[in-house]
Amino acid sequence: MKTMLKIALLAAATATAFGATAQDFPAKDKTITVVVPFSAGGPTDRVARDLAEALRKPLGVTVVVDNTAGAGSSIGSARVARAAADGYTLLLNHIAMSTMPALYRKLSFNVANDFEYLGLVNEVPMTLIGRPTLAVNNFKELSAWIQQNKGQINLGNAGLGAASHLCGLMFQSAMQADMTSVPYKGTAPAITDLIGGQIDLLCDQTTNTLGQIEAKKVKAYAVTTSRRLTIPALKDLPTLAEAGLKNFEVSIWHGLYAPKGTPADVQKKLNDALKVALKDPDFIKKQEGLSAVVITDRRVEGAEHKKFVLSEIEKWGAVIKAAGTYAD
Repeated sequence: MKTMLKIALLAAATATAFGATAQDFPAKDKTITVVVPFSAGGPTDRVARDLAEALRKPLGVTVVVDNTAGAGSSIGSARVARAAADGYTLLLNHIAMSTMPALYRKLSFNVANDFEYLGLVNEVPMTLIGRPTLAVNNFKELSAWIQQNKGQINLGNAGLGAASHLCGLMFQSAMQADMTSVPYKGTAPAITDLIGGQIDLLCDQTTNTLGQIEAKKVKAYAVTTSRRLTIPALKDLPTLAEAGLKNFEVSIWHGLYAPKGTPADVQKKLNDALKVALKDPDFIKKQEGLSAVVITDRRVEGAEHKKFVLSEIEKWGAVIKAAGTYAD
């Protein structure tokens, strides 16, 4: 009887301790770290730093960004999957969360099972652009040119597994036209070569392409969103779906994650803070400056966020496997 009483008291004490920890989260003397699995200065890093500042206000503690780049974001993601499940180490990642399961056949973590999903943050549209000397001026003409030049077209991307690479794979499949994939170490050198005429086409996010389109250094043919964009320089571009490529929709979305096992009430506090951050006027303005759209639909909820990512895993898995392109 005494033994059972001791066990019961210990269980109660443990539950109280965990409850207190969650209730007191975040502790005023602690810092929350948002791991970005890419290098500093890139689009995802910029989103993370904007978000860290917006999260600081509702959480009342310092939120810092720590870049752990490499292997298509899998190194930084693995770091968070192994981190203490206490809410003080988070992950901000983009579409890579849905492509890693297919691109990497030997991951040290499971995207679906090793994270708690806290909510989507934003979406960035993508654009299909061409070299300035390309002798076609709209998507209809581009489509005809592609059919006439199958096997002779150079399609650039920012590297294996990059959003531009994935968009390119989907575009080739939709057009039923093989193109030579030309990988670069980042978007900047790819755009430089596009402007210089070394490659013909590139599909990349507006964060990287809008300035070049506005300056008329490249030709823009279409956007990859389900609806036309309202950005002045892009408002007259058709969507690829509208141009005849049915169900063609690609955007660069960012989501926030915690290690698996993070207490439910800690998750709720983080999700509540995220919802406040996404309504912060300064954050919204900064995202608009990146041509990003802040999420306002139900995907700000953890369950809907996860449901969306699982659907994206299915979509991109089919594209990657059909192309037979892997990162390991």
